[in-house]
Amino acid sequence: MRPTLLLPWLGLLFIAGAVPALARSSATTDAEIRERLVQESIDAYLGSCPCPYSTMRNGRRCGGRSAYSRPGGQSPLCYPDDVPSALIDAYRGKPPSSTLR
Repeated sequence: MRPTLLLPWLGLLFIAGAVPALARSSATTDAEIRERLVQESIDAYLGSCPCPYSTMRNGRRCGGRSAYSRPGGQSPLCYPDDVPSALIDAYRGKPPSSTLR
C-alpha cells in the first residue's frame, strides 16, 4: 500500500469507531485483524469492483478494472499483505510506535 494512503485509513478507523472491544483482546491474532480490515475496506467501497478477485455484475472477475489495480482514486485493502502493522496497532488501540530518524 502506498504510504500516502495510510493516513486516510487510520482516520477512517477512528471516525468509524472500528476499534471494537473484541479486537483489543489478546486472543485476536494479527491475521484475524488483517482479514477484518480487508473485509471492512471492501465493504466501504461503493462500486462493484474494489479488488481484482471481485466479480462484476455480469459475473466476470474485475481483474485490471478493479479500483485496487487502477492508479489514483480509492485504493482499497484487498489482501492481508496490504495491511500495515500501524493499522493493526490502531485497530487494537495501541499508540503508534515512534520511528527513529
